[in-house]
Amino acid sequence: MRTFNLLKYLSEHHQITLISQSPQDLPPADVEKLQQWVNLIVFPATPQLQATGGLLATAKQIKTLIKQGIFPKELTHYSQNLQNWLDRVVKTNKFDLITCEDSPNEVYIRPQWRQDIPTVVNIHRSLYGKTKHQLQSYSSTYELQKQLNLPILRWYEQQYSAKFSALVTTTQEDRRILKTINPEAHITVIPNGLDLNQYPRRLSNNGGQRLVFIGAMDKPANIDAACFLSLEIFPAIRQRYPETTLEIVGTDPAAEILAFANLPGIKVTGQVSSIVDYLHWATVCVIPIRKGSGIKYKTLEAMAAGIPVVASDIALEGLTVDGSGVPPRAMRANKVDEYVYAVGRLFEDCKLREKLSLNGRIMVESEYTWTQMGQRYEQVLLNLQGSKL
Repeated sequence: MRTFNLLKYLSEHHQITLISQSPQDLPPADVEKLQQWVNLIVFPATPQLQATGGLLATAKQIKTLIKQGIFPKELTHYSQNLQNWLDRVVKTNKFDLITCEDSPNEVYIRPQWRQDIPTVVNIHRSLYGKTKHQLQSYSSTYELQKQLNLPILRWYEQQYSAKFSALVTTTQEDRRILKTINPEAHITVIPNGLDLNQYPRRLSNNGGQRLVFIGAMDKPANIDAACFLSLEIFPAIRQRYPETTLEIVGTDPAAEILAFANLPGIKVTGQVSSIVDYLHWATVCVIPIRKGSGIKYKTLEAMAAGIPVVASDIALEGLTVDGSGVPPRAMRANKVDEYVYAVGRLFEDCKLREKLSLNGRIMVESEYTWTQMGQRYEQVLLNLQGSKL
């Protein structure tokens, strides 16, 4: 979503060539549609190398990293044909600038290229930061392996980030981490955005006691949040508001999520044709995320749709929703009693619901549209081109 929307914006003012690998089941119609915005060059997907776990795998990763300067995981999809094509066209000076989408593709960028052509890597997530956050936030089956991988990932990100003229991250936290790793790097934060045409604001608020939680229901962070909501938060709310209902909306619900449909007042929808319809139906969107980091799409989606949000600190990370001089845009909660209090206030106070609805929408409109993110990304690229003139 991030890559597509940024390229779509850039295509309005620039000629974009997108080089990628294609899965065998990619529908031709999707390729044809994408060619509206970019000149698409597709290489067949390479047979995926099997990644192995355990301490032996970690030892092999260290050996590969020291010998080649490449994190072995990034070689699982490596295409030599794609690399050969890039090597040829870079020599022809056909392009003014090269952007690389996320760290798995950095392997194709030669360090010496930045001497002749600006190169940018758009880092969707710092691997080192993600692993460090996982170790600090919750236990993992592979905790020892993650501990051993941590210095490997730090060294790897230090090495590959030095190849690029500039770095782009989605969060201030990733910028801080990468700046610590590579103090000389030029790093710009460009968050994810929304297409507001897909998330119209609800015009009427009919009250009620209807809760919704949205997200891909096979993701560990969403599974944990849905369990916390269904087994602890929702029963406590029902004690005070017996008519309360909850809809868990999202694709591929895991078995434990499907089981919640047997509990009183809970419906599990699976994939739906329109997330917005379910948001507009709800009185309150509850987002009790306890794992992960970065700005959450589900939070922006609910606020854009004009639905009052009660969410954890993690779900609100990177968003200015309260504090001195800030109009209230969402309510915070992390413990069960905090959720009960916040949801209860919104059930009973229509003026508060309307205030959060309006302020949340205004924040997304003014700070988190894809047009704004595209403009910021374009400026990074133009500044680099200007420095080469």
